[in-house]
Amino acid sequence: MDVTISPSRIDGRTRAPPSKSYTHRAILAAGYGGQATVLNPLVSADTKATMRAVDAFGGDTDLSADESSLSVSGFDGRPEVPADVVNCENSGTTMRLVTACAALGDGLTVLTGDDSLRSRPQGPLLDAVTDLGGRGESTRRNGQAPLVVGDAMDGGTVSIPGDVSSQYISALLMAGAVTDEGIDIELETELKSAPYVDITLELLDEFGVEAEQTADGFSVAGGQSYDPTGGEYEVPGDFSSISYLLAAGAIAAAEGESVVVEGARPSAQGDAAIVDIVRDMGADVTWDRDAGELTVSRATLTGTTVDVGDTPDLLPTIATLGAVADGDTVIENCEHVRYKETDRVSAMADELGKMGASVTEEQDRLTIHGGETDLVGATVEGRHDHRIVMSLAIAGLVAEGETTVTGAEHVDVSFPNFFDAIESLGVSVRRE
Repeated sequence: MDVTISPSRIDGRTRAPPSKSYTHRAILAAGYGGQATVLNPLVSADTKATMRAVDAFGGDTDLSADESSLSVSGFDGRPEVPADVVNCENSGTTMRLVTACAALGDGLTVLTGDDSLRSRPQGPLLDAVTDLGGRGESTRRNGQAPLVVGDAMDGGTVSIPGDVSSQYISALLMAGAVTDEGIDIELETELKSAPYVDITLELLDEFGVEAEQTADGFSVAGGQSYDPTGGEYEVPGDFSSISYLLAAGAIAAAEGESVVVEGARPSAQGDAAIVDIVRDMGADVTWDRDAGELTVSRATLTGTTVDVGDTPDLLPTIATLGAVADGDTVIENCEHVRYKETDRVSAMADELGKMGASVTEEQDRLTIHGGETDLVGATVEGRHDHRIVMSLAIAGLVAEGETTVTGAEHVDVSFPNFFDAIESLGVSVRRE
């Protein structure tokens, strides 16, 4: 699907979708347990992949008709060996969380995904599984899917790099709770995207599992059970998705009007940093934490410098804001953002460039020269990446002329009703 955005002035109220990160973890946590209900889950292409994995491991996921709740009958600790290959589609979170889970099985599980997912690095996690007494292999021996994992991982102590993906640590912590020995993780390097491990620790606590950060890494005791209080867990709103709505309000709210974003309940999400980033750039933002509401008005923005070491998913949003702001916006510490659904650093440099942005790309830094940029409408490629699609659509709100984003259907990964949401605020959207 191609979507064409025309310059628009917006106002009104909309709601952010539930958090994808929390939903993935909640589905699998419920799978590790006996019986639990996940309230307000994000139902998307990625989270459906995690549901299918839980089903493959012997659990049963049952989504309510209105998709407001997900009932999960778990596999109670150790997963069964799936009868078929587990296809994680385009979901890196699913593959990594499920890799550690599959390693607990007595037999072997084969994990695969689409072309993009089969190009992403899994080697450090496979090595960790092997060091912990399981089997973890890449069929092509290149550290990439398809993967073969299993042989009843025991637990123990393992050393792993922290600068490739925090999802390795989250996967091992979740699996470690049901091993006999537990797992102690020693980090070999500085941890990137640390708030995502904080999300895991927060969710584990909600499910009655004790895990902690240590002087040199993380630790989770074995022999634990997953059992949320009252048998239910409610997913908070997603700040990665909120970032697009905040950016839209900051650059395109109608004169004297504002955009209100519901579902902004405080949590461990590192991407809540977008609130301070937009404020630092000059936008008028208020956050009613009790109500979970953000209100933003349009303002003249100025460039800023942002380290995205802990918030990689914000890079596309910040790049779009930088293209509208006066002066330079420098996004630092971003090399790991190249290993997402696509190389998001190059993708934003190239696609914003098609719209007239002046951009300097370096391996670990992206600089958007807003003072040298006048955005114009163009046909830009979504790169099969939901975050690229949404960020470019937001840029189209203030570009001169129409902006067409190809492959726009990929918003289904994290924000399925994104175009409905911005259309409700007054954005001119044409779907083809």
